[in-house]
Amino acid sequence: MDGQGATADPRLQQFIEVESQKQRFQQLVHQMTEVCWKCIDKPGPKMDSRSEMCLVNCVERFIDTSQFILNRLEQTQRSRGSISETMSD
Repeated sequence: MDGQGATADPRLQQFIEVESQKQRFQQLVHQMTEVCWKCIDKPGPKMDSRSEMCLVNCVERFIDTSQFILNRLEQTQRSRGSISETMSD
């Protein structure tokens, strides 16, 4: 070995990050589809306005809820970090 095993190839790291982001996006789409599928009464070539509004509202609520949870988790992590820093001083 030439010692490069300790540091990963930046291109490989970037590829893994991009693939991870794709996977997270696909998971979100899958979850949103499961939650919002109730808006579709009957499959057909065209969606009626009631189903369309239901889908729009459902997707917007899903996005808002996901963003709220993410922000709350970030706040919790930040507060834990500041507590840990205070305790180590």
